[in-house]
Amino acid sequence: MSVEFNLMPDGRRIAYRFDPGTGPTLVFLPGYMSDMAGGKASAVFDWSRANGRACLLLDYSGCGESSGQFADGTLSRWRDEVLALIAARCRGPVVLVGSSMGGWLMLLVALAIPAQIAALVGIAAAPDFTEWGTTAEQKAELAAGRTVFEDNPYGPEPTPTYPGFWADGQAQRLLDGPIALDCPVRLIHGQRDADVPWALSLRLAERLRSADVQVALVKDGDHRLSRDGDIALLLRTLSALP
Repeated sequence: MSVEFNLMPDGRRIAYRFDPGTGPTLVFLPGYMSDMAGGKASAVFDWSRANGRACLLLDYSGCGESSGQFADGTLSRWRDEVLALIAARCRGPVVLVGSSMGGWLMLLVALAIPAQIAALVGIAAAPDFTEWGTTAEQKAELAAGRTVFEDNPYGPEPTPTYPGFWADGQAQRLLDGPIALDCPVRLIHGQRDADVPWALSLRLAERLRSADVQVALVKDGDHRLSRDGDIALLLRTLSALP
């Protein structure tokens, strides 16, 4: 399936892949500095095609094949890109599948269009990581307008946190109160996750207003949850949604 582009009002070109099929449409939201070419996104797309399901993958601006600079990215900006693509390509209900930061983004998207959300599936969901994932010293640097760099276990270049992204994230925190979503939610988290504490999925489950929330813990699972068995668990979770 070839890559297409959705034009935002300011000229940003958002790359996406869309395969029509039966609904609800599966929409995969990648993590921080990730894109739609990742293993989990590709597995969801392939599973959807094999099962006749509609599926939408995308690259946030500044990521993958989309235009823009990563340094300009914020949760609000990327949320609006997701909402624009859903409005352009998805008829009827959608299931949002969010990995890591994408798990925070799926909550923000769902809160914007709750009536269209059939279910949420979080993979090591990381809401509010600008708060709990940032030290006091880093917060002071970011508040002063300076970029923070950290070691990147997944690549040679350090991972940047830009002041604009951090400030926007702090304004989008969700875990301090109830999260007004009532759809089914499934959360998968590895207990050897060195980036996002697995207890965060339990906290998120508590905060969600929905009564239909299930948490699956993978005792030997890391943050990526990209092994064959992890992917199989994700696909079983999708196939079992009500």
